[in-house]
Amino acid sequence: MTKSRTLLWLLLMAPAALLAQVQERQMDDTTVMSEPLIPVSKQSLLSNVDVIANMQMSFQNEFEEGTYQRSRFVMNQFRLEIRGKVHDKVYFRFRDRYTRGVVPQSIDNISRSTDLAFLRFDPNESWSIYAGKMCADWGGYEFDANPIEIYEYSDIVEYADNFLVGAGVSYMLPDRQNQFTFQLLNSRTASFNELYDTLALPGVKSARFPFASVLNWRGNFGKFSTLWSYSLFREAEDEYMNYLALGNQFSTKKFQIQYDFKWSREALDRKGIISSITDNAGIKHAYRARYMSHWVRMDWHLSSKVNLFVVGMMDDAYWSPKGTSLPDNASTVKMRTAWGYIPGVEVYPFKNLNLKVFGTFIGRKYVYTDYAKSNFGSVNTDNYRASIGIISPLVIL
Repeated sequence: MTKSRTLLWLLLMAPAALLAQVQERQMDDTTVMSEPLIPVSKQSLLSNVDVIANMQMSFQNEFEEGTYQRSRFVMNQFRLEIRGKVHDKVYFRFRDRYTRGVVPQSIDNISRSTDLAFLRFDPNESWSIYAGKMCADWGGYEFDANPIEIYEYSDIVEYADNFLVGAGVSYMLPDRQNQFTFQLLNSRTASFNELYDTLALPGVKSARFPFASVLNWRGNFGKFSTLWSYSLFREAEDEYMNYLALGNQFSTKKFQIQYDFKWSREALDRKGIISSITDNAGIKHAYRARYMSHWVRMDWHLSSKVNLFVVGMMDDAYWSPKGTSLPDNASTVKMRTAWGYIPGVEVYPFKNLNLKVFGTFIGRKYVYTDYAKSNFGSVNTDNYRASIGIISPLVIL
């Protein structure tokens, strides 16, 4: 009888004891959580720091030569960015791309997925000095835009190395309308042997300092503005690449038009477009490639919530081969023209949030010349896709 009463008492008291333990543990957790993760003395720094999730996601239907291929959801862009001020005159910016493989590169020793990782020092209102991995200031409005705002790049930008390690300096004229920038960067992220088959390039030696020097001018003339640059790359010993970009923009309250002209002359075919054609005939790396690009975007802001736009692009590829006869005794032959067209609509559903819903039709057509067809077996292609999705630089902090 005594044992039965004792057992009954234990059964009645057990839930109460368990509840007391849970409450004590919850109090302990609350006590721990009441301590801030970031000390109060450092919390003021957060007011000068932004954390941004740059994203572009879409549902797209893909067609090749007019034939439906597939439909899928795609995370086209996701780049996490942290930027801010750590001192009255010192700023930092870091951005990493989650849609590219994380592989440290042999030249700059930083992951190829990292777009930006640099410091900027502003000694006064006119001068800025910066160093680290940065966006090469190539010029042109297509390249200058946030990547999440681009639905499809033109060839000359798509195949370039755009984020490089180096240093730069900028000077703003007293009129505050014109800024000049000079950068000295690595010309690439990977070594010469990794990018080129040295057996296919007899007599070409890797440069001890493969550099890219960039001179940029940003001008503001009210409704008209410019973004021009000239760049010189040293790709190998005695082998250089010249790149010119002339960006022009005209804006009103309701209408905006941007036009970029880009031109690249490459002793070694760095873009690799010509080489992808000649490779069919055993020429793995083409010499003396030249590319010329026209890119235009027109925006019509119907209201604060709706924007209609159209993008058009044309990329020409030329080749000046060594020791090869060309038609009509020409020194340069055109290989192909790449056409691009993107009509679309952008809708901003929220007044105080930079988020937009878009619908686009993205077409790409590649037309090869008779010379490319007869000598390298090139075939014209016509591909397009219809997409609907969202774009937002979400400010998390």
